[in-house]
Amino acid sequence: MELKEAIYNRSSVRNFTKEKVSEENLRELVRRAGAAPSINNSEPWKFIAITNEDLLKELGDVVRIKYKNLIPENDERITDTIRNQVTKFASFFSDAPAVIAVVAKPYSAIIDEILVSTGLTHDEMNKLRNYPDIQTYGAAIQNILLSAVELGLGACWLTGPMVAKNELEEILGIESPHKLIAFVVVGMPLHEAKPRAKQSLDEIFELRD
Repeated sequence: MELKEAIYNRSSVRNFTKEKVSEENLRELVRRAGAAPSINNSEPWKFIAITNEDLLKELGDVVRIKYKNLIPENDERITDTIRNQVTKFASFFSDAPAVIAVVAKPYSAIIDEILVSTGLTHDEMNKLRNYPDIQTYGAAIQNILLSAVELGLGACWLTGPMVAKNELEEILGIESPHKLIAFVVVGMPLHEAKPRAKQSLDEIFELRD
């Protein structure tokens, strides 16, 4: 499969068959994620592949409880349908064959050493540079999403579960200074994945010559 074909065929898949994702495929997805560009070539990531059904259910339950506590019950604008939909979109991963947890590792940038005399902290420099670490994780996640298409799998990038980040980190044994960034759900699509229509090139492209 050509890269262009994988890009155009990629879509967010949320319904999967019961077919398991092989360890070989999970390792290949992470191998390709690790080939993404990273800030200062620091490779500030770790990936935890989760296929244990009981563990996935436990993680999903934590997210569902968190949303139940977060969404106001006395707000008339929020119907049961909306409440259930929001919760479902953030917790459906618990029924998926596999989840890849993306974990951030600390990194040191060259600019930190250069500007140490200014009194700026690493976090302040990170903000000034528009969070290059977050952009780094996005590049790795995109590699997973496109590779899933090429391997005949479906995938979905999830940040909704991160509302329960602290609880999820505790269950997964992720300790500071490492941080949970996102989930990527992986499995065999239950239905044919059809990409949504995108904006036209003219709507998103601007050339300044």
